[in-house]
Amino acid sequence: MTATLEKIKCVIIYLIYDEEVDVWIAMSEDVPGLVLESESKETLKKRVKLAAPELLELNGVEFDEDLLINFREVERVFG
Repeated sequence: MTATLEKIKCVIIYLIYDEEVDVWIAMSEDVPGLVLESESKETLKKRVKLAAPELLELNGVEFDEDLLINFREVERVFG
C-alpha cells in the first residue's frame, strides 16, 4: 500500500503594518520563504497571490489548483 500525501488546500498569510517605515509586510509559516512588503495592503495581497503558488512549487509542496489564501491582519507574528 502506498501512502498518498494530501495536497495543501489553504495557506494563512499574516499581514503586519510597520508604522516606522510605513509599509505592509506579508509572512507565512505555510509558505516557506514568503516575505514581501508593499506600501499598499491591496498591492501586497496581489503580490502574495502570485508569489505563494510559485514558492510552494519551488519548495516541492503539492497544493490544490484552487488554493485558498487566507489573509490575517496581526500586530505581531511568530513570537
